[in-house]
Amino acid sequence: MSSGTLGSGNALAMAVLNAIQNPVILVDAAGHIAFANWEAEAFFGASASHLARYRVSTFIPFGSPLLALIDQVRERKAPVNEYRVDLSSPRLGQDKLVDLYVAPVLSEPGSVVVVFQERSMADKIDRQLTHRAAARSVTGLASMLAHEIKNPLSGIRGAAQLLETSVEDEDRALTRLICDETDRIVSLVDRMEVFSDERPVDRAALNIHSVLDHVKAIAKAGFARNIKIVESYDPSLPPVYANRDQLVQVFLNLIKNAAEAVGDKVDGEIQLTTAYRPGIRLSVAGSREKISLPLEFCVHDNGPGVPSDLLPHLFDPFITTKTNGSGLGLALVAKIIGGHGGIVECDSQASRTTFRVLMPVSKDIAQDDRYPAQSTGSN
Repeated sequence: MSSGTLGSGNALAMAVLNAIQNPVILVDAAGHIAFANWEAEAFFGASASHLARYRVSTFIPFGSPLLALIDQVRERKAPVNEYRVDLSSPRLGQDKLVDLYVAPVLSEPGSVVVVFQERSMADKIDRQLTHRAAARSVTGLASMLAHEIKNPLSGIRGAAQLLETSVEDEDRALTRLICDETDRIVSLVDRMEVFSDERPVDRAALNIHSVLDHVKAIAKAGFARNIKIVESYDPSLPPVYANRDQLVQVFLNLIKNAAEAVGDKVDGEIQLTTAYRPGIRLSVAGSREKISLPLEFCVHDNGPGVPSDLLPHLFDPFITTKTNGSGLGLALVAKIIGGHGGIVECDSQASRTTFRVLMPVSKDIAQDDRYPAQSTGSN
């Protein structure tokens, strides 16, 4: 119903509905969308006054189970839940998978309230837990490898060096191969030892655009010198509460992955974006506290995309599409971001891959909700 239908005395109710971070609509007895909160306007891509002119069936795919749920609630006069309902359509967009809560409004016969929860938010929570579990498993494995493998490898390499001084020239290549391969394994174990480092890190309020500009400069001087990197920054973004060196490591990994995906593509491009997205609240590891993750930092590329069968496991250790890759780069990214209480995820389609990092704002900013504008960097 419109604000007029609700009545002027219900301004508080309107404020509460608009504060809810899920789309909420009220469907009247005739099937019209009589009320839509702000999130519903964004979800349907239309104003509440525009939505009110049409039946709900106008905005959802033909044959959607939502219509049957509305009829069921009217008949039974009892609420129902339905999970993982696909509302994808040209109007609403692709991958519109939602959980639905439909309830009758007893004071308005025939009217029902529909609450949508986009699965993307629930899936972010699932992925966060998965990534943290993967990081913990590789942490234990790293500690074991460091102690149980490096010592015997040192002995093997020393024996190969002694043999090298006494064998014929044609056999010296074999001892050299033993040394080289031993060094390669030690290098891999050294990289994994990073996962077992559980020491607390110093964090502070950081300007993410300064971090991204630094990473971009490194990339343009090296692995991405021939790739176009463009920026789309929110200039009013508040500071992120993080460790600068670790964020540099995270975005170097993500931009390097994007550069390798783009390769020698003529129109290859990497895009860096920042935005403020309120509404995501997740638990911090080792704490009962729930924090908001409104800061969104993305690395987009127009490479060929990630194979669909690999996408769910992309942040697991030893998962890689590269011929000579170790599969530890993205696992390390997940560990660092998870350690900061954030989320990292990947969305990929043909010619469009996005790595999205969600993080908390600086503690001081979160408390007083005031923050200075950050520079937008240079293009």
